Amino acid sequence: MKVIILRNAAAGTTPAEEADAEERKLRAAFDGTDADVDVRRVDGKHLTDTAAALAREHADRAVIVAAGGDGTQSAVAAALAGTDTPMGVLPMGTLNHFAKDLGLPLDLAAAARVIATGRPRPIDVAAVNDRVFVNNSSIGLYPHVVRHRDQAREQLGHGKWYAMFIATLAVFRRFPLVRVRLTAQGQDWVQSTPFVFVGNNQYEIESYNLGGRASLETGDLCVYFANRTGRLGMLRLALRALFGLLKQDRDFNALCATEVTIDTGRKTLPVAFDGEVEELTPPLTYRIRPKSLNVILPTGN
Repeated sequence: MKVIILRNAAAGTTPAEEADAEERKLRAAFDGTDADVDVRRVDGKHLTDTAAALAREHADRAVIVAAGGDGTQSAVAAALAGTDTPMGVLPMGTLNHFAKDLGLPLDLAAAARVIATGRPRPIDVAAVNDRVFVNNSSIGLYPHVVRHRDQAREQLGHGKWYAMFIATLAVFRRFPLVRVRLTAQGQDWVQSTPFVFVGNNQYEIESYNLGGRASLETGDLCVYFANRTGRLGMLRLALRALFGLLKQDRDFNALCATEVTIDTGRKTLPVAFDGEVEELTPPLTYRIRPKSLNVILPTGN
């Protein structure tokens, strides 16, 4: 079995000796299997194009593996959704939400064994203005936080978590609200809100179970936006989340649909998806793409 592993080269910042060591580690994870492993380091900007080219070249004769965090998984999935080429997942990021929600092991060798011995299974992806994502997309506070985080890391050299903390404080002081018209299932909602969160399938937001999905195969988008709009209200919401006291009917409006349109009256809008941020032109059209991505999962799942 041909296994082509795509690893984000982080724009060439990894020293050559570290890159070689990482390639040996990835190959070693498949020791004892019949996988013919090909490891390729690709600039993050070209991951989707590279995966798409490989899918055209190999069709269903190879597994294209995304080795990295949720951003890398999303970039490769964007190329493979709608094709016959199966995708393998090697979770090597900080949070690995996609792998966790699929029930995949986070240990590298165990994840490699799944790719070598598992079977393709179709799961859902979602898209905003045709930009595919595997976990979630949001507007409002979070895209601003991500941009401030990346600036802090680039300009000041802070670590990821400290940069996120600094960015959250900076954005919270400004507290940008967005006024949205949200249309789904023939109904409109008009509201000023600090954020709108759109999930590929339903997220659990009760008690301590924040951010997990029981399934990626229900064929639904699930949309959440906060009932609380002021700084004090959001602080209370954050404290309730910290102590596991969130209640969907009290703290959020929520709905599920196969297509959702969000308009803001703005020319462009920062939109986050799977940890990345891009400027998109509203209206934002979100659609679910049911069972369009074949992911290698353990036999029996």
